[in-house]
Amino acid sequence: MRPQPSAIGFLRHDVSGAQRQWDEAQIQQLARRLGYDLCKTLVFGPETDRPILRVRTAISRMEADAVITPSLAHFDGEVPDDVVQVADIITVHPENTYARWVVAPGD
Repeated sequence: MRPQPSAIGFLRHDVSGAQRQWDEAQIQQLARRLGYDLCKTLVFGPETDRPILRVRTAISRMEADAVITPSLAHFDGEVPDDVVQVADIITVHPENTYARWVVAPGD
């Protein structure tokens, strides 16, 4: 068992714009404050093919418990179902946690 939960960061450089470094620092700071080991930060843009699939792949490979993002704007303003099925999504602003879905056996 890991000593602390792990997370990946996620942002879109086209959404962050000139604030990209600030957004990355905010992801790192929130991960540290919440007790996550931040394994990696994924930085995508509008040209990235299938970004949600890539986030899911990173979650799986790194066995991440959460994805930390500056805001839902980096996910086109919505909580992506495909991600929240396997990991919590935590936003920096506003600070919020969208907990992964827990499906009871037999559902």
